[in-house]
Amino acid sequence: MRFLRGALELLGPAAVVVAVGVVGSFTSRSNEIQFRNTLVFVAIVVALYVFVGNSGVLSFGHVSFVAVGAFASGIMTLPGDVKPGVLPDMYPLLRDHSIGNAEGLVLAAGLGGVYAFLVGMPLMRLSGLAAGIATFAVLGITHNVIRYWTKIGPGAGTLSLVPETTDLLQATLGAVALMGIAYAYQRSRLGRMLRATREDPAAAQAAGINVHRQRLWAFTLSGALSAFAGALYVHLLGNITTEQVYLELTFLSLAMLVIGGMGSLWGAVLGALLISGFSSFLTNAEDGVDFPFRLDLPTGTRLVVVGAFMAFVLILRPSGVTGGKELSLPSASSWRRWTSNSSNE
Repeated sequence: MRFLRGALELLGPAAVVVAVGVVGSFTSRSNEIQFRNTLVFVAIVVALYVFVGNSGVLSFGHVSFVAVGAFASGIMTLPGDVKPGVLPDMYPLLRDHSIGNAEGLVLAAGLGGVYAFLVGMPLMRLSGLAAGIATFAVLGITHNVIRYWTKIGPGAGTLSLVPETTDLLQATLGAVALMGIAYAYQRSRLGRMLRATREDPAAAQAAGINVHRQRLWAFTLSGALSAFAGALYVHLLGNITTEQVYLELTFLSLAMLVIGGMGSLWGAVLGALLISGFSSFLTNAEDGVDFPFRLDLPTGTRLVVVGAFMAFVLILRPSGVTGGKELSLPSASSWRRWTSNSSNE
Protein backbone atom coordinates (compact mmCIF):
# COMPACT_ATOMS: atom_id res chain seq x y z
CA MET A 1 0.00 0.00 0.00
CA ARG A 2 2.85 2.38 0.80
CA PHE A 3 4.40 1.65 -2.61
CA LEU A 4 1.10 2.29 -4.37
CA ARG A 5 0.64 5.59 -2.59
CA GLY A 6 4.16 6.68 -3.50
CA ALA A 7 3.73 5.64 -7.12
CA LEU A 8 0.39 7.44 -7.36
CA GLU A 9 2.04 10.73 -6.39
CA LEU A 10 3.83 10.67 -9.74
CA LEU A 11 1.75 8.36 -11.93
CA GLY A 12 -1.53 10.14 -11.14
CA PRO A 13 -0.44 13.62 -12.31
CA ALA A 14 1.53 12.08 -15.18
CA ALA A 15 -1.57 10.20 -16.35
CA VAL A 16 -3.58 13.44 -16.29
CA VAL A 17 -0.93 15.22 -18.37
CA VAL A 18 -0.77 12.35 -20.87
CA ALA A 19 -4.58 12.41 -21.10
CA VAL A 20 -4.44 16.12 -21.96
CA GLY A 21 -1.97 15.34 -24.74
CA VAL A 22 -4.13 12.53 -26.09
CA VAL A 23 -7.30 14.63 -26.05
CA GLY A 24 -5.44 17.45 -27.80
CA SER A 25 -4.54 15.14 -30.68
CA PHE A 26 -8.25 14.71 -31.52
CA THR A 27 -9.06 18.42 -31.62
CA SER A 28 -8.85 20.99 -34.40
CA ARG A 29 -5.60 22.70 -35.29
CA SER A 30 -6.49 25.90 -33.41
CA ASN A 31 -7.50 24.01 -30.27
CA GLU A 32 -4.43 21.77 -30.49
CA ILE A 33 -2.22 24.83 -30.08
CA GLN A 34 -4.00 25.62 -26.81
CA PHE A 35 -3.42 22.08 -25.57
CA ARG A 36 0.27 22.32 -26.43
CA ASN A 37 0.45 25.66 -24.67
CA THR A 38 -1.14 24.11 -21.58
CA LEU A 39 1.40 21.28 -21.51
CA VAL A 40 4.30 23.73 -21.80
CA PHE A 41 2.85 25.74 -18.91
CA VAL A 42 2.78 22.54 -16.86
CA ALA A 43 6.52 22.18 -17.52
CA ILE A 44 7.20 25.80 -16.51
CA VAL A 45 5.19 25.57 -13.27
CA VAL A 46 6.69 22.20 -12.31
CA ALA A 47 10.17 23.67 -12.80
CA LEU A 48 9.21 26.58 -10.53
CA TYR A 49 7.78 24.18 -7.97
CA VAL A 50 11.10 22.32 -7.64
CA PHE A 51 12.57 25.33 -5.83
CA VAL A 52 9.61 27.24 -4.41
CA GLY A 53 7.61 24.22 -3.27
CA ASN A 54 10.50 22.45 -1.58
CA SER A 55 12.28 25.47 -0.09
CA GLY A 56 9.32 27.67 0.81
CA VAL A 57 11.23 30.66 -0.62
CA LEU A 58 9.16 32.62 -3.13
CA SER A 59 11.01 33.43 -6.35
CA PHE A 60 9.92 36.14 -8.77
CA GLY A 61 12.89 35.55 -11.04
CA HIS A 62 12.47 32.07 -12.47
CA VAL A 63 11.15 33.40 -15.75
CA SER A 64 14.71 34.70 -16.21
CA PHE A 65 15.79 31.10 -16.76
CA VAL A 66 12.81 30.48 -19.03
CA ALA A 67 13.97 33.46 -21.10
CA VAL A 68 17.57 32.24 -21.20
CA GLY A 69 16.47 28.80 -22.37
CA ALA A 70 14.01 30.19 -24.91
CA PHE A 71 16.46 32.56 -26.58
CA ALA A 72 19.43 30.18 -26.38
CA SER A 73 17.58 27.32 -28.03
CA GLY A 74 15.72 29.59 -30.44
CA ILE A 75 18.87 31.32 -31.66
CA MET A 76 21.02 28.22 -31.96
CA THR A 77 18.38 26.20 -33.84
CA LEU A 78 17.78 28.89 -36.44
CA PRO A 79 18.87 27.68 -39.89
CA GLY A 80 22.35 28.93 -40.74
CA ASP A 81 21.26 30.49 -44.03
CA VAL A 82 18.75 32.86 -42.37
CA LYS A 83 20.78 33.91 -39.31
CA PRO A 84 22.79 36.68 -41.02
CA GLY A 85 19.57 38.33 -42.16
CA VAL A 86 17.65 37.90 -38.92
CA LEU A 87 20.53 38.54 -36.49
CA PRO A 88 23.11 40.65 -38.35
CA ASP A 89 24.82 42.09 -35.25
CA MET A 90 25.30 38.82 -33.40
CA TYR A 91 28.71 37.44 -32.44
CA PRO A 92 30.08 35.30 -35.30
CA LEU A 93 30.35 32.26 -33.01
CA LEU A 94 26.58 32.34 -32.50
CA ARG A 95 25.66 33.55 -35.97
CA ASP A 96 27.65 30.97 -37.94
CA HIS A 97 26.63 27.81 -36.08
CA SER A 98 23.32 25.95 -35.80
CA ILE A 99 22.23 22.84 -33.89
CA GLY A 100 19.24 20.50 -33.90
CA ASN A 101 16.16 20.47 -31.70
CA ALA A 102 17.41 17.90 -29.18
CA GLU A 103 20.76 19.64 -28.83
CA GLY A 104 18.93 22.96 -28.36
CA LEU A 105 16.92 21.56 -25.46
CA VAL A 106 20.06 20.21 -23.79
CA LEU A 107 21.93 23.49 -24.38
CA ALA A 108 19.06 25.48 -22.87
CA ALA A 109 18.96 23.30 -19.74
CA GLY A 110 22.73 23.53 -19.32
CA LEU A 111 22.86 27.32 -19.66
CA GLY A 112 19.87 27.74 -17.35
CA GLY A 113 21.51 25.58 -14.69
CA VAL A 114 24.83 27.44 -14.90
CA TYR A 115 23.11 30.83 -14.78
CA ALA A 116 20.96 29.78 -11.80
CA PHE A 117 24.03 28.50 -9.96
CA LEU A 118 25.95 31.74 -10.48
CA VAL A 119 23.14 34.06 -9.35
CA GLY A 120 22.06 31.64 -6.65
CA MET A 121 25.40 31.60 -4.85
CA PRO A 122 24.80 35.01 -3.24
CA LEU A 123 21.00 35.03 -3.42
CA MET A 124 20.37 31.77 -1.61
CA ARG A 125 21.77 33.27 1.60
CA LEU A 126 18.64 35.44 1.72
CA SER A 127 15.19 34.47 2.96
CA GLY A 128 11.68 35.85 2.95
CA LEU A 129 10.97 39.22 1.35
CA ALA A 130 14.65 39.94 0.71
CA ALA A 131 14.99 36.77 -1.38
CA GLY A 132 11.85 37.59 -3.36
CA ILE A 133 13.03 41.13 -4.15
CA ALA A 134 16.51 39.89 -5.10
CA THR A 135 15.11 37.30 -7.54
CA PHE A 136 12.87 39.99 -9.02
CA ALA A 137 16.00 42.09 -9.58
CA VAL A 138 17.52 39.15 -11.46
CA LEU A 139 14.43 39.07 -13.67
CA GLY A 140 14.82 42.77 -14.49
CA ILE A 141 18.54 42.45 -15.21
CA THR A 142 18.05 39.42 -17.45
CA HIS A 143 15.22 41.07 -19.34
CA ASN A 144 17.23 44.21 -20.09
CA VAL A 145 20.38 42.34 -21.08
CA ILE A 146 18.48 40.19 -23.59
CA ARG A 147 16.45 43.15 -24.81
CA TYR A 148 19.30 45.58 -25.49
CA TRP A 149 22.41 43.47 -26.14
CA THR A 150 22.06 42.71 -29.84
CA LYS A 151 25.34 40.78 -29.87
CA ILE A 152 23.57 37.83 -28.23
CA GLY A 153 20.01 38.20 -29.45
CA PRO A 154 17.46 40.10 -31.53
CA GLY A 155 17.29 43.02 -29.09
CA ALA A 156 13.91 44.71 -28.84
CA GLY A 157 12.74 42.99 -32.01
CA THR A 158 11.20 39.58 -32.54
CA LEU A 159 13.19 36.38 -32.79
CA SER A 160 11.40 34.78 -35.73
CA LEU A 161 11.72 31.73 -37.98
CA VAL A 162 12.41 29.44 -35.01
CA PRO A 163 11.63 25.80 -35.94
CA GLU A 164 8.23 24.86 -34.47
CA THR A 165 9.20 21.43 -33.12
CA THR A 166 7.14 21.39 -29.91
CA ASP A 167 4.24 19.27 -31.09
CA LEU A 168 1.87 17.46 -28.74
CA LEU A 169 4.23 14.52 -28.34
CA GLN A 170 7.26 16.63 -27.45
CA ALA A 171 5.24 18.88 -25.15
CA THR A 172 3.75 15.88 -23.34
CA LEU A 173 7.05 14.03 -23.02
CA GLY A 174 8.80 17.20 -21.89
CA ALA A 175 6.22 17.91 -19.18
CA VAL A 176 6.23 14.30 -17.94
CA ALA A 177 10.05 14.22 -17.92
CA LEU A 178 10.19 17.36 -15.77
CA MET A 179 7.56 15.89 -13.45
CA GLY A 180 9.65 12.74 -13.07
CA ILE A 181 12.75 14.77 -12.20
CA ALA A 182 10.80 16.93 -9.75
CA TYR A 183 9.33 13.85 -8.06
CA ALA A 184 12.71 12.10 -7.88
CA TYR A 185 14.27 15.19 -6.32
CA GLN A 186 11.60 15.70 -3.67
CA ARG A 187 11.84 12.03 -2.67
CA SER A 188 15.64 12.12 -2.55
CA ARG A 189 17.80 12.83 0.48
CA LEU A 190 18.55 16.32 -0.84
CA GLY A 191 14.87 17.06 -1.31
CA ARG A 192 14.00 15.90 2.21
CA MET A 193 16.76 18.04 3.69
CA LEU A 194 15.53 21.09 1.78
CA ARG A 195 11.99 20.48 3.00
CA ALA A 196 13.37 20.35 6.54
CA THR A 197 14.83 23.83 6.04
CA ARG A 198 11.42 24.96 4.79
CA GLU A 199 9.66 23.79 7.95
CA ASP A 200 12.22 25.10 10.46
CA PRO A 201 15.49 26.58 9.14
CA ALA A 202 17.01 26.97 12.61
CA ALA A 203 16.28 23.38 13.63
CA ALA A 204 17.53 22.07 10.28
CA GLN A 205 20.76 24.00 10.64
CA ALA A 206 21.17 22.73 14.18
CA ALA A 207 20.78 19.19 12.83
CA GLY A 208 23.75 19.74 10.52
CA ILE A 209 21.92 20.72 7.31
CA ASN A 210 23.62 23.45 5.29
CA VAL A 211 20.64 25.66 4.38
CA HIS A 212 22.51 27.71 1.78
CA ARG A 213 23.87 24.63 0.02
CA GLN A 214 20.51 22.85 -0.15
CA ARG A 215 18.74 25.91 -1.50
CA LEU A 216 21.50 26.44 -4.06
CA TRP A 217 21.21 22.86 -5.39
CA ALA A 218 17.44 23.21 -5.73
CA PHE A 219 17.76 26.66 -7.32
CA THR A 220 20.25 25.31 -9.86
CA LEU A 221 18.10 22.31 -10.74
CA SER A 222 14.99 24.46 -10.96
CA GLY A 223 16.83 26.93 -13.21
CA ALA A 224 17.91 24.15 -15.56
CA LEU A 225 14.37 22.76 -15.76
CA SER A 226 12.92 26.25 -16.28
CA ALA A 227 15.31 26.86 -19.19
CA PHE A 228 14.34 23.50 -20.69
CA ALA A 229 10.68 24.53 -20.44
CA GLY A 230 11.61 27.85 -22.06
CA ALA A 231 13.11 25.95 -25.00
CA LEU A 232 9.85 24.02 -25.35
CA TYR A 233 8.01 27.35 -25.25
CA VAL A 234 9.95 29.04 -28.04
CA HIS A 235 9.69 25.98 -30.28
CA LEU A 236 5.95 26.03 -29.66
CA LEU A 237 5.52 29.67 -30.68
CA GLY A 238 8.02 29.82 -33.55
CA ASN A 239 8.82 33.43 -32.65
CA ILE A 240 9.34 35.28 -29.39
CA THR A 241 10.01 38.71 -27.91
CA THR A 242 11.51 39.62 -24.56
CA GLU A 243 8.09 40.82 -23.33
CA GLN A 244 6.64 37.33 -23.73
CA VAL A 245 9.04 36.01 -21.09
CA TYR A 246 8.78 38.81 -18.58
CA LEU A 247 6.17 40.13 -16.15
CA GLU A 248 3.01 38.52 -17.54
CA LEU A 249 4.56 35.05 -17.66
CA THR A 250 5.95 35.59 -14.14
CA PHE A 251 2.50 36.47 -12.84
CA LEU A 252 0.75 33.58 -14.60
CA SER A 253 3.25 30.91 -13.51
CA LEU A 254 3.15 32.07 -9.88
CA ALA A 255 -0.66 32.23 -9.99
CA MET A 256 -0.82 28.67 -11.27
CA LEU A 257 1.48 27.41 -8.53
CA VAL A 258 -0.26 29.32 -5.73
CA ILE A 259 -3.78 28.38 -6.83
CA GLY A 260 -2.92 24.70 -7.28
CA GLY A 261 -0.92 24.49 -4.07
CA MET A 262 2.80 25.22 -3.99
CA GLY A 263 3.53 22.46 -1.47
CA SER A 264 2.99 19.53 -3.83
CA LEU A 265 3.74 18.31 -7.34
CA TRP A 266 0.05 17.53 -7.82
CA GLY A 267 -0.80 21.12 -6.90
CA ALA A 268 1.68 22.49 -9.45
CA VAL A 269 0.25 20.29 -12.22
CA LEU A 270 -3.40 20.88 -11.34
CA GLY A 271 -2.90 24.64 -10.99
CA ALA A 272 -1.19 24.83 -14.39
CA LEU A 273 -3.95 22.84 -16.07
CA LEU A 274 -6.80 24.79 -14.45
CA ILE A 275 -5.46 28.30 -14.94
CA SER A 276 -4.06 27.62 -18.41
CA GLY A 277 -7.43 26.34 -19.59
CA PHE A 278 -9.27 29.19 -17.87
CA SER A 279 -6.85 31.75 -19.29
CA SER A 280 -7.27 30.36 -22.81
CA PHE A 281 -11.04 30.65 -22.52
CA LEU A 282 -10.83 34.25 -21.30
CA THR A 283 -8.41 35.10 -24.12
CA ASN A 284 -10.93 33.81 -26.64
CA ALA A 285 -13.71 35.65 -24.83
CA GLU A 286 -11.81 38.92 -25.28
CA ASP A 287 -12.15 38.35 -29.04
CA GLY A 288 -15.77 37.27 -28.68
CA VAL A 289 -17.15 33.72 -28.29
CA ASP A 290 -20.58 32.09 -28.28
CA PHE A 291 -20.82 30.15 -25.01
CA PRO A 292 -23.83 29.52 -25.28
CA PHE A 293 -24.58 33.21 -25.57
CA ARG A 294 -22.35 35.88 -27.09
CA LEU A 295 -19.53 36.73 -24.67
CA ASP A 296 -17.30 39.66 -25.59
CA LEU A 297 -15.01 40.75 -22.75
CA PRO A 298 -12.84 43.90 -22.66
CA THR A 299 -9.14 43.49 -23.42
CA GLY A 300 -7.19 42.74 -20.27
CA THR A 301 -10.01 40.91 -18.52
CA ARG A 302 -7.98 37.68 -18.49
CA LEU A 303 -5.27 38.92 -16.13
CA VAL A 304 -7.78 40.76 -13.93
CA VAL A 305 -9.89 37.64 -13.45
CA VAL A 306 -6.89 35.38 -12.85
CA GLY A 307 -5.53 37.85 -10.28
CA ALA A 308 -8.90 38.06 -8.52
CA PHE A 309 -9.15 34.26 -8.49
CA MET A 310 -5.67 33.99 -6.96
CA ALA A 311 -6.58 36.51 -4.24
CA PHE A 312 -9.82 34.60 -3.59
CA VAL A 313 -7.94 31.32 -3.17
CA LEU A 314 -5.31 32.88 -0.91
CA ILE A 315 -8.04 34.28 1.36
CA LEU A 316 -10.16 31.13 1.62
CA ARG A 317 -7.54 28.42 1.16
CA PRO A 318 -3.95 29.71 1.48
CA SER A 319 -2.50 26.26 0.82
CA GLY A 320 -4.17 26.10 -2.61
CA VAL A 321 -6.83 23.91 -4.17
CA THR A 322 -4.98 20.71 -3.26
CA GLY A 323 -4.09 21.90 0.22
CA GLY A 324 -0.44 21.34 -0.61
CA LYS A 325 -0.99 17.58 -0.61
CA GLU A 326 -0.01 15.00 -3.18
CA LEU A 327 -2.54 12.88 -5.04
CA SER A 328 -3.02 9.76 -2.91
CA LEU A 329 -5.27 6.79 -2.23
CA PRO A 330 -7.80 7.04 0.62
CA SER A 331 -6.42 5.79 3.92
CA ALA A 332 -7.64 2.52 5.40
CA SER A 333 -9.66 4.34 8.07
CA SER A 334 -11.30 6.57 5.46
CA TRP A 335 -12.11 3.53 3.31
CA ARG A 336 -13.68 1.69 6.27
CA ARG A 337 -15.68 4.78 7.20
CA TRP A 338 -16.95 5.12 3.62
CA THR A 339 -17.93 1.44 3.34
CA SER A 340 -19.61 1.58 6.75
CA ASN A 341 -21.69 4.59 5.77
CA SER A 342 -22.62 2.94 2.47
CA SER A 343 -23.80 -0.24 4.23
CA ASN A 344 -25.85 1.75 6.76
CA GLU A 345 -27.62 3.52 3.97
